[in-house]
Amino acid sequence: MQKSSVVVVADKTSLKRPFIFANAVHMALCFFMLRMTVIWHRDLIQTGKMVPSISVAMMYVIEVGCLLLSVLGVFGACKGKRWCLILYAAGMAAASQTIIIRTALSYQDVYEKRVVREESKLLAMMPLTAPNKANRTLLHNIQEELECCGLIEGYKDWGASIPASCNCHYPGKCVRLRGSATIGAPKNQYVYREPCLPIYLSELKLAFSLVMVIQFGSGVFWIILLAMSIKLMGQIKRKQEFIALLQSNRYVPGAF
Repeated sequence: MQKSSVVVVADKTSLKRPFIFANAVHMALCFFMLRMTVIWHRDLIQTGKMVPSISVAMMYVIEVGCLLLSVLGVFGACKGKRWCLILYAAGMAAASQTIIIRTALSYQDVYEKRVVREESKLLAMMPLTAPNKANRTLLHNIQEELECCGLIEGYKDWGASIPASCNCHYPGKCVRLRGSATIGAPKNQYVYREPCLPIYLSELKLAFSLVMVIQFGSGVFWIILLAMSIKLMGQIKRKQEFIALLQSNRYVPGAF
C-alpha cells in the first residue's frame, strides 16, 4: 500500500500582520481627519465664511481616497491578492509624492506670505478707537482667547474705550490702570499687559508649522506603507510559487 504524505506549508508572509495593523491605524487617522473636516466645513457654512471650494474638495478627495486605499490594502493582504496590493502601492506612491512636493513648494507661501497677509489685515484695523462692528468682534475674540489687549501698544491702542475683553483675572499677566493711564479710561482697572499682534502672529506661525509637519509626516508614513506593500507582494508571490511547486510534485528541499 502506498503511503500518503501531508505537507504543511508555513506562512512566509511575515509582513502580513504588521501591514494590516499599520493600515488599521491609518484608517483610524483618515476617519478622524475626515470627521474633523466635515465639522470644520459645517461650521464655516453656518458662520457664512467663504472658503475656496477647490481646497475643500481636495481635502475630501485625499482623506476619502486614503481611507479606501487602506481598505484595499487590508483586503489584498488578507486574501493574498497581489493586484489589490499593486493598486494600493500605486495610490500610495502618487499620494506620498504629491503631498511631500506640495508641502515643500508651499512652505514659503504658507509660512511667510500668509503671515504677512494676516498681519497687514490686523494693522489695517488701527486705530482701534473707531473700528467697525466686524473688526471689533474679531478683536474681542482674539483678546479673550490669547489673553492680551490691543494690537501694538497694548491697552493704550483702545484709548478711553477699553473693552471688557481686556479685563485681566491673572495677576502675572495684568497691569493696573492708574492716574497716569490713558485719559478717560477707568482707574484701578486690571487689563492684560501684552499686545495681541506679536502673540497672534506667533500662534499663527506655530499653527502653520504644525500643519506642515503633519503633512510631511503623512507623506513619510505613506512611503513606509508603500515599502511594506511592495515587500508583502514579494512574499505573497514566493508563497504562491512554493505552493504551485508542491502541487506539481517537483519540490526540491532547500529551494525556498
